[in-house]
Amino acid sequence: MKIGIAGAGKIGATIATLLESCGFCKAVVLADTRGSIDLKGLRKSKFKQVDVADAAQLAAFVRGVDAVVNALPFFLNKSLARACAEAGVSYFDLSEDVNTTAFVRELSASRSKSTFMPQCGLAPGAINIVGGSLASSLREVRLCEMRVGALPGDASNQMKYYLSWSTAGLINEYCQVGEALFHGRRVATMPLDGMERITIDGVEYEAFNTSGGVATMCETFEGKVQELNYKTMRYPGHRALMKFLLHDLNLAPRQELVTQIFDQEVPLTENDVVVFYVNVIGRDAQGGLKQRSFIKKMHGGVVAGRKLNAIQLTTAAGVTAVLELFAQRRLPAGFVRQESISLDDFLSTQWGGRVYGK
Repeated sequence: MKIGIAGAGKIGATIATLLESCGFCKAVVLADTRGSIDLKGLRKSKFKQVDVADAAQLAAFVRGVDAVVNALPFFLNKSLARACAEAGVSYFDLSEDVNTTAFVRELSASRSKSTFMPQCGLAPGAINIVGGSLASSLREVRLCEMRVGALPGDASNQMKYYLSWSTAGLINEYCQVGEALFHGRRVATMPLDGMERITIDGVEYEAFNTSGGVATMCETFEGKVQELNYKTMRYPGHRALMKFLLHDLNLAPRQELVTQIFDQEVPLTENDVVVFYVNVIGRDAQGGLKQRSFIKKMHGGVVAGRKLNAIQLTTAAGVTAVLELFAQRRLPAGFVRQESISLDDFLSTQWGGRVYGK
């Protein structure tokens, strides 16, 4: 299978790196607007300069591959998704943006032969596969909590935070309304609200509402799960500063400005950790009240001679696992939800098992 990756930044290049060892992938085309990309160690990969604003260039890139992974910033996703729909090429993306997912879903409705699977990666992505599988393992579910923190291993600034992934995506999820289930019904959640404290392995975190991480699970489990929610984890104190910046200073409507400030003044870190937490409570087939959880701390590593940080590895592993299932013809045509994949299938893949397996 020949896979096209749009966006040769940190995540796009990491996906190409993981695909190096995957037997189902014969070749990779990395597309980017930049003129030169470091392909050292990536024998399967070739670079193609593509301007996503140019419809002809975009169409030519899409026609030359069997499936496309969109690793572009979320605000560029729609044009690529549309090009895939027009060419009949299967489409995967990493976006946490709810509007983008709704757009992709609408496109997929008339493209029955192709697979359209947005929200792959870490959260949304792997967190929904795990949360959906644990919830589906019980007859009645009282609670499904999903929490993810992409955090610096150490931080001395007031925010207790350094950048490790897309700044635009980070700010967007801090500003958009989310979704949850309460008493089995879908409700809106306000960004940065719903603050709670969690202790994992002796380390205390705060968790609060952000958008996108719940993916399509509220629709899937409405009326079947009493409470279902997703929250982002940070070190204590971070949320208060973000609320001051975005709400008190009224910068939430000016996401581009906040993104620019963060990119200029908040350091990037390669020493990061991903904290992954799912907790489900409900009754099993025999009526017993059960608690089932999936908790893991994940770090970076070296793959194909390339040093990858934790957020790169966990995000790329999520979409690479899905691509393996797609290559095995285990994904249906049309729109595919993350929670439709079983945890066993996810962990049976090369990179799903290696990164998320226990």
